[in-house]
Amino acid sequence: MDAFSVSIVNAITGPDMRLGRKCGIAGVYAFFQFAMPLLGWLCVHTIATIFTPFQKFIPWIALGLLLYIGGKMVLEALRGEDGRECAACGKSGADCNGCKKKNGGKQLSFSVLLMQGIATSIDALSVGFTIADYGVVMAVIASLVIAAVTFVICMAGLFIGTAAGSTRLLTGRAQLAGGIILILIGMEIFVKGVVL
Repeated sequence: MDAFSVSIVNAITGPDMRLGRKCGIAGVYAFFQFAMPLLGWLCVHTIATIFTPFQKFIPWIALGLLLYIGGKMVLEALRGEDGRECAACGKSGADCNGCKKKNGGKQLSFSVLLMQGIATSIDALSVGFTIADYGVVMAVIASLVIAAVTFVICMAGLFIGTAAGSTRLLTGRAQLAGGIILILIGMEIFVKGVVL
C-alpha cells in the first residue's frame, strides 16, 4: 500500500506520463517488493545473527529516505523550481525547449524512483523471516506473488494519480501535495515499525 500511495503521488506530479513509463515505475516497485523478502529469507538462512540487529534500523531508513524525497519535493514546490525531467525530451526543466508545455508531463528521475522503491519495500525484509521455513522454490514463488500484486496495485495507483493530477484542483499544488504525502508515508512506516 505504501508503493500504491507513492504511485499516486508520482502520477499526480506527472499526469501525462505514457503507459510505458507507468509500467516501468510499477515494475521498479514490484522488483523491490520481490527482492526484499528474498533478501530477508536469504539472511535468515545465511547471516541471521548479523541481520537481526540490523532489523531495528529498517523503519529509520525508510523514514529517512522518504523524508529526504518528500522534503525535496516540498522545497522545490515552495521555491517554484523544476529539476525534473521533461516527459517528451528527457531534459531537465531548465533545459527543456517547451516540450513540457506541449506535452505536459514531468517525470521523476531514475535515482529518485530507486530510492522510493527501496523506501517503500525495505520493511518487506521482515517478510523473509515469515517465509524462513519455505524452501528456495516456495520463497521465490511467494516473492513473485508479492511482486505481481504490487505491480497491479501500483498500476492502479498510477492511473488514479493521472486522473487526479489532470484536474484543475491540483494544478500548481501537485508537487507540494506529493511531497507532504511522501513525508506522511515515511512517518507511518516509522510509527508501525518502532512504536507499534
